Amino acid sequence: MIFEYATLKVIWWGITGLLIIGFAITGGMDIGTHILLPIVGKTSDDRRLILNAVGPTWEGNQVWLITFGAALFAIWPSVYATAFTIFYPALLVAVLMLILRPPGFDYRSKIDCIVWRNTWDYCLFASGIILPLIFGVAIGNLFLGLPFYFDQDMRLIYEGNFLTLFSPITLVFGVISLAMFAVQGGLYLQYKLEGELADRSKVALNKFALIFIASFIAAGCYQAFAPSIYKFDGWLLNYNNAPLLWAFPSMAILFTIIALIFSHCSWAATALLCNSVAISGTICTAASTLYPFILPSSAKPEHSLTIWGASSSYLTLSYTLVIVVVLLPVVLLYTSWVYRVMRGKVKIHSNSY
Repeated sequence: MIFEYATLKVIWWGITGLLIIGFAITGGMDIGTHILLPIVGKTSDDRRLILNAVGPTWEGNQVWLITFGAALFAIWPSVYATAFTIFYPALLVAVLMLILRPPGFDYRSKIDCIVWRNTWDYCLFASGIILPLIFGVAIGNLFLGLPFYFDQDMRLIYEGNFLTLFSPITLVFGVISLAMFAVQGGLYLQYKLEGELADRSKVALNKFALIFIASFIAAGCYQAFAPSIYKFDGWLLNYNNAPLLWAFPSMAILFTIIALIFSHCSWAATALLCNSVAISGTICTAASTLYPFILPSSAKPEHSLTIWGASSSYLTLSYTLVIVVVLLPVVLLYTSWVYRVMRGKVKIHSNSY
């Protein structure tokens, strides 16, 4: 392998971020539509059209999430073990929400009963609300630091519980995630639907976009002045050392506003691309702020897991990088091809869900 060990660690940090961005952009479309399901869809037929909009693509979007889990296990096994211990109850809830999605799509049309269909619709709505909230709260806890450390036998000691994961600031991060997904889903619905449904999607995403911008700024202000595992500069240390990093939060806010402008002009496809850039900026903001920490410890900061100390061996990083270089372009090409084939508006006669 032509790369040094330290360089490979940084490369895998970037690849992992790319996987999260891929899931947030593509998965945000279908999870976002679930958030808007009862807001945009006033009738059973409306909600059927909304589900048709994401029906052909939602399963493929999960590839990014699965690949992220596999990469975490292979590249940072100690992080994988520690995170699954700390976040186990929250991850269990997330898995249950993911389990609700396939029957929500597949069973909804099996019985011609309004109660049956409404039940599955609200199951999908619940998954759309809870999943991004859990993701956001988990990220928020990384900024606060997690109360864990390792004893003399290197056994993990976690001093928190499920409820300690939730605090006002971590819930703000949850709102950021929820609003970000809702805007992406709303733009996708505006792109795929026509008439009144597209108009409702536009109104809903405008409100969620304002919530996203406000909560994103609020979380940034809090982190700028809140204490962290850094002694002096807090979470702004990387930004003080590399001012160009300010491009990421600026990109998140600016491209969200640009997406709103294009949405108002009914250029939904362009707005969707701009919001995808905003999502990338949001995730890069979190990643560049936390770097080089993966799981910061508030109990004993010196026990924090970083990309330098928690990575797998040189050979593991090398071989898995070769696999990614070969397979990731295939995933990107296939995903692009699917969305190209499925482009265009959804009609009522195309119902299958």
